[in-house]
Amino acid sequence: MKFEQQLSQQQKQTQKLALTQQLQQSLQVLHYSSEELFDFINQQTLDNPLIELNDRYFSGLSHRGHTASTYEVNFGQLQDNRQSLFDFLVGQVHLNYRDTALRNRILRLIEYIDPNGWLVTPLDQIAKEHQESYLEWLDALTLLQQLDPPGIGAQNLQECLMLQTERDSQAPELAYLILESYFMLFVERKWAQIAEELKCSINEIQRVFDYVQTLTPKPGAAFEQEEGLLIIPDLEVMIDHDNVSLTSLRSMQPPLKFNQAYYDELNETKNEEVTQFLKSNRKTFDWLKQTLDQRENTILRIGELIVQRQISFFLEDHHPLNPLTMREVAEALELHESTVSRAVNKKYMSTPFGTYELKSFFTTRVLTSSGEEIATTQVKEHLKRMIEHEEKRKPLSDQKLADLLSNIGFTISRRTVTKYREALGLPTSKNRKRFE
Repeated sequence: MKFEQQLSQQQKQTQKLALTQQLQQSLQVLHYSSEELFDFINQQTLDNPLIELNDRYFSGLSHRGHTASTYEVNFGQLQDNRQSLFDFLVGQVHLNYRDTALRNRILRLIEYIDPNGWLVTPLDQIAKEHQESYLEWLDALTLLQQLDPPGIGAQNLQECLMLQTERDSQAPELAYLILESYFMLFVERKWAQIAEELKCSINEIQRVFDYVQTLTPKPGAAFEQEEGLLIIPDLEVMIDHDNVSLTSLRSMQPPLKFNQAYYDELNETKNEEVTQFLKSNRKTFDWLKQTLDQRENTILRIGELIVQRQISFFLEDHHPLNPLTMREVAEALELHESTVSRAVNKKYMSTPFGTYELKSFFTTRVLTSSGEEIATTQVKEHLKRMIEHEEKRKPLSDQKLADLLSNIGFTISRRTVTKYREALGLPTSKNRKRFE
């Protein structure tokens, strides 16, 4: 059999979107929060001597939930004064204990504490690693667990709650005993068995349950929270009677300044390498300025459309939200949906009644039995009110809640009710049941 090899040429046309490095950076700049943008610009000023940062660019700071106030701030002088959990614990040890072998064990134990404040490595394993007795390390752990915050050094949830209860003089009388001896029955809500063994009432166990709800399962997590950090709004809404206006908090002054004096000084050298250096850095400055202007314009356009579509939120006391998706905004502004997503990421709008993240104005829709479209937030509000006003001894199941919502025009499934309930942070009917 004879095989023949034939060669031929074919043309094939394909479309491919190739993102240049600058385009990728432009998209990333749009995605940055105000704080991340500052860091990026600050790095650009370090890399490019022709770029100067205008400190007044980042003005209008506010805390979450408060209106913005405008004042000058130099971010280069802001310091993070938060103390880490590790430093907080070490400071207490040095303050309260003499320099002994026991203190050194406590300090070494702190290295095993996770960000939540738990001792995640078994104590016997730690003792073996250091080739010392378990009892010596148990003594160290006992002293560690006496430090603040209460619950620190716990090895499991039960111990964490017990440590907090032990140090609380206001804890219910039975709280520690129930957590110590009846923890699983307590968690599984087999309270009748506990009441029978302790010769107490269900109401007393209910009070213990209410108290435990005030404790934290993560005593160290407070040191990792960022809620105290400043939020820099990108947009500001002003309301005068029924007139709502929106301004960009970046439009007051240009964010960048071109170092013309330095450019002119170097340009006089007439050196070819210097000329290329200046040309390249001038091009970077022009690109960065254009990118920042485009970022500001995109955020402002999206903000204006949000105000237009969510006008009831700004004018009505209970701040209702209308159905609005990122796709609708993208189509209205002739943008890609991913562009809208980047533009609202970690961007904030200051209003007279609080500061809100832009993406919080987007909500999906639900069809009522009459064919009307409403925002899912309205359904969640009805669901929340139903649960708040239910009979606590006989809480409503998710199916019953779905039936009640259907009766008032919101036709949604039991699974959707479950999803909304969990999104609201509300427990199941079993865990909502009370005995008083």
